[in-house]
Amino acid sequence: MKSLDDDQAVEVVTIPLAGKSSIADHMVIASGRSSRQVASMANKLADRIKKEFGRPVRIEGLPVADWVLIDADDVIVHLFRPEVRTFYNLERMWAFGDEAPAKAATPGA
Repeated sequence: MKSLDDDQAVEVVTIPLAGKSSIADHMVIASGRSSRQVASMANKLADRIKKEFGRPVRIEGLPVADWVLIDADDVIVHLFRPEVRTFYNLERMWAFGDEAPAKAATPGA
């Protein structure tokens, strides 16, 4: 979350997946303002996960960077351009009728 905050990701939400899916325990969804920002955020986040946590990281969608998926085993991160995020609306799909996904806490709030 700190890496995304440092890179000025917007509309960051977290979705707990434990008990809903076996693919991961948590999902993070965030937006960047452009494909360039999305690609930069993805690369920095993947490097940080590898360096600080020693976890294997798989990345999909980086060449175009409209939607980049970072799979770090128990956490999956989706980074979007705003228009693409609106089109796919993953927050709604993964809510399964529960309350709305939690907005990430903003520092100092």
